[in-house]
Amino acid sequence: MLGKFHYILGMDRGTQFVGQSGAFLDAVERASRAAPMRRPVLVIGERGTGKELIAERLHRLSARWGEPLITLNCAALPETLIEAELFGHEQGAFTGATRARAGRFEEADKGTLFLDELATLSMAAQERLLRAVEYGEVTRIGASKPVRVDVRIVAATNEDLPALAEAGKFRADLLDRLSFEVITLPPLRVRDGDIPVLADYFGRRMGTELGWERWPGFSDHAMAALEEHQWPGNVRELRNVIERAVYRWDDWERPIAHIVFDPFESPWKPLPPVHPGEAQTDAPARIPQAAPAARLDTVADLRAAVDAHEKAILEQALGRHRYNQRQTAKALNLSYDQLRHAMKKHGLSDSRVDPA
Repeated sequence: MLGKFHYILGMDRGTQFVGQSGAFLDAVERASRAAPMRRPVLVIGERGTGKELIAERLHRLSARWGEPLITLNCAALPETLIEAELFGHEQGAFTGATRARAGRFEEADKGTLFLDELATLSMAAQERLLRAVEYGEVTRIGASKPVRVDVRIVAATNEDLPALAEAGKFRADLLDRLSFEVITLPPLRVRDGDIPVLADYFGRRMGTELGWERWPGFSDHAMAALEEHQWPGNVRELRNVIERAVYRWDDWERPIAHIVFDPFESPWKPLPPVHPGEAQTDAPARIPQAAPAARLDTVADLRAAVDAHEKAILEQALGRHRYNQRQTAKALNLSYDQLRHAMKKHGLSDSRVDPA
């Protein structure tokens, strides 16, 4: 069993994942144990959880590491082309087939074929894939003789394949053959302790890219906001949020104090068009919420809850305005003296704050 530590895999920007949570390390360990096997592996997980990185680990730790790792996103091609892409075609097999072409199975011979978005395959393509898995041979479209291939299949999806099979939308016999091992990746929101580790990793990397002389880290309220976010896009979303926060922060001498989760949010965001026959209504002004409201049913001390909320609003506003107190006071409709009094009340009058 792997112990808890900061785990980094990969050699470049596109092949790295970091974590220390038990759920994350369990998935990594299962991939490591399955890697030397010749059998198919299914990788299940939400978008942005790193399914393609697990597929690469399965290949690199196998005896096939020196052979090709071929990737095909099954959702990226129309149904009419997916079979030709997988199995190849002969010259003249269909309109536009001006020359013979090997498919991904032949390209991956002796290596690994990674099929991403597996659930989007048509039933016809699933039937041909079943034969390739079962007999180790593929037939190009327009050919009469099959070609033998030695391919290890790793497939990934964010769908519930057993439910799709039960509903008749995915071949149950194909699912049986592909599910020798199933690795389900945990979403970021349940990876206890991994968000600070990932944020620090992506932040330091972005700071280096920008030429920062040192890494200031994140303010307490910024880190709290990161840990409270639900991360529907998982690690991919977190990386974008962190890199955007670092890129927009001007001063590496101060901890990063402003996080933008939705880059499309703006008070000047275009309004949806009004269709003919619909009444024109005045849209309410968009007022950014400075801090999430506390659950009212958990408040046991009114004064403490109000103070905590006021402090969070001040921290968010100061971070948004790069600790410029005059801009912050104007944004909060306070006088400069009122802002200074509120900052002193909440212990925010420290050396990080620039009164200019």
